[in-house]
Amino acid sequence: MKRDKNIKKEIKESIILALPIVIGYFPIAMAFGLLSKNTLLSFRDTSLLSSLVYAGASQFMALDLIKAGVSSSSIVLATFLLNLRHMMMTASLAVELKEIPKKYIPLVSFGITDETFSVISFNKEKISLGFVLLLNILSYASWNIGTIVGYGVGEILPSSLQSSLNVGLYAMFAALLFPEIKKSKNILFIALISVLIYITLFYSRIFTSGWDIIVGVVISSLLGLKILDHSKGEV
Repeated sequence: MKRDKNIKKEIKESIILALPIVIGYFPIAMAFGLLSKNTLLSFRDTSLLSSLVYAGASQFMALDLIKAGVSSSSIVLATFLLNLRHMMMTASLAVELKEIPKKYIPLVSFGITDETFSVISFNKEKISLGFVLLLNILSYASWNIGTIVGYGVGEILPSSLQSSLNVGLYAMFAALLFPEIKKSKNILFIALISVLIYITLFYSRIFTSGWDIIVGVVISSLLGLKILDHSKGEV
């Protein structure tokens, strides 16, 4: 009986925490499906990009590169570089996933995105195989269904609605960030520093596209770690 209650609790918590991601992913994925169709990619290739690559920023970047006539090898390399941050994310979560059977680790790591990483990182006390898998599955399903819907019916939408779909990206990040800002002013401080670091790297053109994001993530993460460690030491 107790075990059943724990399972129900895990399911409920996963659904509640996944909702902002699910709601945010769907319109963004629709925008991707729509843009992919306008880039003349087939339905099969569009679906495979979402189901196998499953990385929003990289998928949108890939569309721009395809449209520009960039070679396949260059697109793969650019996507790899842009997604390097996921290696750091999964590495940092590995410490928290020790209780999860190793055979499930590839499945769990595949489902890690910027948003699911954020949710899991801020809810470490709730980490379990069921919690993480359901969170990942709901997010993954929303992205792929949104892609299919966008590809299938996107062109019948008014142009004003099509252009507004990308607003969902900002709404999703806001839904994830604001609750954490309420808990700690340090989170707001780290978020602002991260924005300033990326803007500086982007406009300075010190690094090429993709590398500016990676370097920005590394620097922001290190600074954030130092700030959070310092704040804990003061408590």
